Amino acid sequence: MSQSNLWQIHTDTGDFAELCNGLYQREISIIAKGDFVSTQAVQARLESLSYYITLTAHAMIRVIELGQSPLLLDTHNASWSAKQSKNMPWLRKEIAQAAKQELANTINWYLQEDIYVGLVVPVLLVDHIIIDCIVRIDIDKQRIRTNVGGWFSLTTDECLNIKQPVNKRLLQPNKKIMISACTGHCWQGNNKQIPIIPTLRELLLSCSINWKNFKKPLAI
Repeated sequence: MSQSNLWQIHTDTGDFAELCNGLYQREISIIAKGDFVSTQAVQARLESLSYYITLTAHAMIRVIELGQSPLLLDTHNASWSAKQSKNMPWLRKEIAQAAKQELANTINWYLQEDIYVGLVVPVLLVDHIIIDCIVRIDIDKQRIRTNVGGWFSLTTDECLNIKQPVNKRLLQPNKKIMISACTGHCWQGNNKQIPIIPTLRELLLSCSINWKNFKKPLAI
């Protein structure tokens, strides 16, 4: 079956229409509240909106059809859902020894040879995790840059300095962390808060996650 035929099948479903409607409502609201430098910037955003909403809606439905994801599709809110754990899926900085080991494991994971540009990864931003992707790898300086998170050092001295406030951190993917990122789960003081709906870009990236091997994403 060709991709065009597959998309036509999805287009005929109520889930597809509801997903698109939810995504359009959210994105139009974001654009309306956005601070754009010019009319051309708004026009460019609107011009590409239809393509990315359609692509994301198809991809989300396809993920469910494959039956290989722990996520549930919330068509009404155009997002993923899953049961939120009571505790954060990452360690708090005050647990010194455990935090050091966690960070050391993360460094080792990202220093492997099979890490590459385009890989989908989780990034902790204050109290919730986002879906991001690697856009640059600096081997000489042992650091990685992600699209939203920016640069992250992979040197032991910098990463293990837990005395500094942690409001941005590159995390090692695992099932709990990736579920949290895809569903927008967040915590404050280790207490559950209302989920933050991921961006359109995050939703699209989430559809490429291979839950059996995070280093080998699925083709969207």
